[in-house]
Amino acid sequence: MTEKMFMVPDDGPFYDDLEPGMTLDPQPPVTIDVGLAAWYQSIVGEVFPLCLDHRLSADVTGQPSPLASPGLVVNLAVGQSTVATRRAIANLFYRNMRIARPVHVGETLHTTVRIEAMADAKPRDDRPNRGKVLLGIQTTADDDVVLDCQRCALLPIRGSDLPGHAQDTGRAPDDIDIADYADLVPERWNTEALPLARSWPSGDARSDITRDVVDQATGLARLTHNRAIVHRDASASAYGQRLVYGGHVQALAQASLSRLDPAMGTIVAWHTCNHLAPAFEGDLLSFSHRLIAEHVTDNGVAVRAFETIGVANRTVADGSNLPAEAEVLRWVPVAIARTA
Repeated sequence: MTEKMFMVPDDGPFYDDLEPGMTLDPQPPVTIDVGLAAWYQSIVGEVFPLCLDHRLSADVTGQPSPLASPGLVVNLAVGQSTVATRRAIANLFYRNMRIARPVHVGETLHTTVRIEAMADAKPRDDRPNRGKVLLGIQTTADDDVVLDCQRCALLPIRGSDLPGHAQDTGRAPDDIDIADYADLVPERWNTEALPLARSWPSGDARSDITRDVVDQATGLARLTHNRAIVHRDASASAYGQRLVYGGHVQALAQASLSRLDPAMGTIVAWHTCNHLAPAFEGDLLSFSHRLIAEHVTDNGVAVRAFETIGVANRTVADGSNLPAEAEVLRWVPVAIARTA
């Protein structure tokens, strides 16, 4: 029996259009081709060898087509999930994002979104009513489930009265059991063909001397089919300028991490991802990365969790309430690399 999909209103959805248990009508599937991969690379500038070197990718993965950037896969999945968040005020967190298997150029992504929990925000006299929506996101590539995660967004209401939802939307987890991610190391990869990763002692924090500017923000939003209005229309933002898609900040953070360890195999999970403050076109971002956990498998592949912190530096206009420097990202990715 085919599951019934909720048809999103043309002007929504607003918080009070939704109900827990709904599955939303999905966006069209997207095939990752070489043009899409190249455009994404031009925006973020990653240094993942399996995405850049097609011969190495074939040697490691056994597949004729190169590895698609895990950042591109995630950002397409998140963009497809914005059927629920076109009216989003903010995205609060992601958690337990696992990439079940690598995705290659030529595969087609399809994402479904389910409303898992809702909670009214506490009313305040200085703002319209709003509520938190916990989304369950699942993405398939050529019918295999490749990504699963939860995302929590803040949405405005259509009417004036809150509907009374009070479910637990949870929070991003603090602790990590790194061995729990070992099953995400691809079983069929020839990991001995991976370049040897640089030594990175546990607890060691490293700053990337290459700061990076946020540009082509609307281009990335369009590329990933992100429907959130605040990323395209400055009048929809409380700041008088377009908000940068949080995935753009994360993508630049991932590129930064790849520069510090250019032999990294791939990213297999996001343990957490918290967007702490808004980012804007023209912000200059700096990143630091600290290895917080490592598990080495029997065949010498290290599963590594990093805590990545992103800070935005900006020129502040007179009368603006924006800080000249703000921490905008705390992200805990899980990567794999050959260490022996």
